[in-house]
Amino acid sequence: MNTDDRGARHILKCLAPGLVTKILQIKALLHLYTLGTALILIILSLAACRSEPDTPPPPPILDAPEMINLPSPREQGDVSLQEAIVRRRSVRAFTDEGLTQEQLSQLLWSAQGITDPRGFRTAPSAGALYPLEVYVINAQGFYHYRPQGHALALVMAGDLREAVWEAGLKQDALREAPVVFLICAVYERTEIKYGQRATQYVHIEIGHAAQNFLLQAVALGLGGVPIGAFYDDQLQAALSLPEDHEPLYLLAVGYPAE
Repeated sequence: MNTDDRGARHILKCLAPGLVTKILQIKALLHLYTLGTALILIILSLAACRSEPDTPPPPPILDAPEMINLPSPREQGDVSLQEAIVRRRSVRAFTDEGLTQEQLSQLLWSAQGITDPRGFRTAPSAGALYPLEVYVINAQGFYHYRPQGHALALVMAGDLREAVWEAGLKQDALREAPVVFLICAVYERTEIKYGQRATQYVHIEIGHAAQNFLLQAVALGLGGVPIGAFYDDQLQAALSLPEDHEPLYLLAVGYPAE
C-alpha cells in the first residue's frame, strides 16, 4: 500500500462508519463499471475488424425480370425507304398470324434502337435525353423494351390485350392485332434541361419514333395503326405502369387481313 492509500484510509476512519461503507461500495461499483466498459469497447472493435461484414445477402437472381435477348436488327432491307413511304397506310384489320422475334426486334429497333457507340438512337431526341419508353403487349405477356442490350424484360405474364382494348375505347384493332406496342413518356428527363418547353419536344419526338416504326412495319410486310384515343388512367392501371411513365401512343401491328 502506498502513502496516498494510507492517507485516504486515515481520513475515512475519521468519518462515520456508515458513510465509509457507502463510499467503499461506490468505489467498487465504479471499478466494475470501468471494466465492463472496456470489455464492450473490445467486443465492438473485434466486430468491426471482421473480414466479412454482417450485411443482408443480395436478393436471389430469380427476383430479376425474365429477359429475352432479341436477334440483332438488320441494317439492310428489301424495301426502299421511298417504297415504304408510298405504301404506308393505317391498317385496322389483321390475320391471326403472329410476329416472329426477328420482326419484333426490327420494329423495336426502328423506334428506339441504339445506332451509335455514344448511345444515339434511331429517332432524334432533344438534347439526346431520350424520354420515351416502349412496351410490348401480346398473347404471352407484357414486356418492357431495353435499348441497352436490345432485349425485352417481362413485366407481367398473360394476355392483357383485352384490358388494353377496354381502355382504348374498345377499338377492335387493339384486340385483333397479334401485338400492340405502347410508347410512354417520362417528361422529367427532358424537363431537367428544357423546362416548360419539354412537353412540346417530347411530343415531337414520339412522332419521329412512331413514323420510323410504321415505315419499318411496311418494309417487313406488316401493317399497323397508331392510336392516341384511350383512357390514360385506365390504361396505366391495367398495365401497372410506373407513375412517371405516361402513356401517349398505342401501335397495333400485324399482317393485314385485306
